[in-house]
Amino acid sequence: MLKGISPLISPDLLATLCRMGHGDEIVLADAHFPGHSIHPEALRADGVAIPPLLDAILPLFALDTYDEAPALMMETVPGDMADPRVETSYQEALTRLAPEAPAIQKLERYAFYERAKQAYAIIVTGDTAKYANIILKKGVTT
Repeated sequence: MLKGISPLISPDLLATLCRMGHGDEIVLADAHFPGHSIHPEALRADGVAIPPLLDAILPLFALDTYDEAPALMMETVPGDMADPRVETSYQEALTRLAPEAPAIQKLERYAFYERAKQAYAIIVTGDTAKYANIILKKGVTT
């Protein structure tokens, strides 16, 4: 164990966060997301929900201040329902831990999948909330 590093951050996730450069993106995906079928660097965080994982990652990870949307969520498909508490909890974490970050932006479902394919890595969590996926773009640590 390391001091100051959440036990939710596995050694593989810590190494991934460290290897990422500015402009690289990481997807925190819900348990429904097809992470392994669309990306060779899919890691597992089974049993972990995304809000506590965000709380563990954001103190270690600068968001890209040059991008107007360094945090992206999947847009709800018309006719479907998403729990608004999901986005609210993510925005609260960003406001608390990355106060300079703009509000979370949304991407259409298939555009989100395409963006996720280009990400540095995907972390498939145990989160079962619908539309709980979020992409974070790494910035420069000052």
